[in-house]
Amino acid sequence: QVQVVESGGGLVQAGGSLRLSCAASGSIFSINGMGWYRQAPGKQRELVATITSGGSTKYGDSVKGRFTISRDNAKNTVYLQMSSLKPEDTAVYYCNVVVVRSDTWSAREYEYWGQGTQVTVSS
Repeated sequence: QVQVVESGGGLVQAGGSLRLSCAASGSIFSINGMGWYRQAPGKQRELVATITSGGSTKYGDSVKGRFTISRDNAKNTVYLQMSSLKPEDTAVYYCNVVVVRSDTWSAREYEYWGQGTQVTVSS
């Protein structure tokens, strides 16, 4: 099985910064994609940022230039550095990982989600 655990959420004032971390563990042969999504009350879950195993990144339009995604492959960890935070960034942030498992005789990819971490930006 694979576990995904996020940390680093909290309350911050507008204009401030936060850093989220997400660590994947368990029966992992390799991690392909890693990313962050968020969901605000009454809204659909939306893409924040993703990063491939080779380091290619993609960002949602609303966070470009303010958020930076990175990963440490040795630690199976992905980070989200959030700067210039706005009240509209308030949401539950979810980590997503796409892995090839080490306990199956297959190259099939499995997708896992973390439990979510709350980020609240006050005005």
